Amino acid sequence: MKVKDFDYELPEELIAQDPLENRSSSRLLVLDKNTGETAHRHFCDIIEYLDPGDCLVINDTKVIPARLLGLKEDTGAHVEILLLKRREGDLWECLVRPGKKLKNGARAVFGDGLLRAEIVDTVDEGNRLVRFSYEGIFEEVLDRLGEMPLPPYITHKLKDQNRYQTVYAVHEGSAAAPTAGLHFTKELLEQIREKGIRIAKVTLHVGLGTFRPVKAETVEEHHMHSETYIVSREAADTVNETLRSGHKVISVGTTSTRTMESAAVPNPEYERLKKEGCIPVKLRGLSMIRRAEGGYEPEYLLQEGSADTSIFIYPGYHWKLVESLITNFHLPQSTLIMLVSSFAGKEHVMAAYREAVGMRYRFFSFGDAMFLSDFGEVH
Repeated sequence: MKVKDFDYELPEELIAQDPLENRSSSRLLVLDKNTGETAHRHFCDIIEYLDPGDCLVINDTKVIPARLLGLKEDTGAHVEILLLKRREGDLWECLVRPGKKLKNGARAVFGDGLLRAEIVDTVDEGNRLVRFSYEGIFEEVLDRLGEMPLPPYITHKLKDQNRYQTVYAVHEGSAAAPTAGLHFTKELLEQIREKGIRIAKVTLHVGLGTFRPVKAETVEEHHMHSETYIVSREAADTVNETLRSGHKVISVGTTSTRTMESAAVPNPEYERLKKEGCIPVKLRGLSMIRRAEGGYEPEYLLQEGSADTSIFIYPGYHWKLVESLITNFHLPQSTLIMLVSSFAGKEHVMAAYREAVGMRYRFFSFGDAMFLSDFGEVH
């Protein structure tokens, strides 16, 4: 499968540089993943597509001010260190600039010495292991000295740092925001709860690998970056109860999606019923077996736990848990547009993208959103 098959033409002026004043006033392209039919709404209308008993799965990670600007200790040259992942204690995997001048043993200072860094090793893709030293609490020093690590395609300076956080961000650790969640306001979430829709929280700390271009010619040659996720018992129970009741599980963003699909495990009860002769049905694209007493047994369940995942989802993938997806518009030839194409079919997705370009939707992190689902019945 060729990477170039996931390309599309995007005028530069459609790359959103600033967030809208009202998060939920962004546009929403609704795509039927079965038929390819589209509708054009606003994000606040998402509640009309959710029914009592459904479950939204959100990623409650919080972006840290991971961009540090400082000076090389021996020469005074300007340097930049971007925190990617905490390895242990004060040892972090980082992206550094300029890479040629920050070799092993190099030292840098930030904030007139409030924070010091030493390069201790070089790891995958040229990233560095950096050990920091400071007085006090690292997070407080970082809040004082660090900047929000906006994606490289955003050139405007962010006036309000909180606009690159979801309103439900809790667990610090991401180098990038789970941007599909940026459209939700506290008021909209409250309306969703009042309608009887459950909200399950998972955590996946987003790395900057999500912005790295795919350099391979074929999709199958690409190797994904690794990210850490956490699924609580409460979240697993909520998702599994939703599946068993026959209601929709709606993943908010590709990070929640990658978390659930990574933490999916075969359901022993499904296998038992299948061996007894029960015939599976498809419910919004997922395999289910109807129970005699009502409800369903899904082929897969969500398992609680924590792990690193490098799952790569592209067309041909067997979906296990996600039935509906809320997501932003992604970069051409990116792993994220491949994931969405796997979910709703490449032809449907690429046609929807061309339609969005023609209708002047706003693209990428601060841009508009899509809602993809199977609007058919059990078959």
